[in-house]
Amino acid sequence: MTELFLIVSIAGRWVALPATEVKSAVDISGIVAVPRAPAAVRGLAALRSRVVTVIDTAVSLGGPPTEPVTRAVIAEVQGHHYALLIDALDDVFALERQPLSPGLGMEGQWTACATGIVEREGEPLLVLDLSCLVPSGLAQAA
Repeated sequence: MTELFLIVSIAGRWVALPATEVKSAVDISGIVAVPRAPAAVRGLAALRSRVVTVIDTAVSLGGPPTEPVTRAVIAEVQGHHYALLIDALDDVFALERQPLSPGLGMEGQWTACATGIVEREGEPLLVLDLSCLVPSGLAQAA
């Protein structure tokens, strides 16, 4: 069964995000830092008359911070809106999700956040769970 996926680059790696979980893609600026926030929280930003928590997805996945900060996808996790930073945006594709191979090992949190694999033009892409990118406990606190 095919699903729609938004193809984005995070931490230099092309991945697939379920299109049903993405509210929009935006250019982002004016991030205000939040003291004592988890490392993956870059801060808060005002987008379309709504304040969103900006999550550095690269840090959530165990890598270095995203630089420069220019693009994000907006997702709703447990009733709160988040701007999830991305490196680049490609397009939406209808693809068939396949299960992850047993024993697939990757660095950082990539394996924990992956829910499957899709193939686009012969290239395998991880399907990421957007809620996994939000630091644990943050969504409940919101």
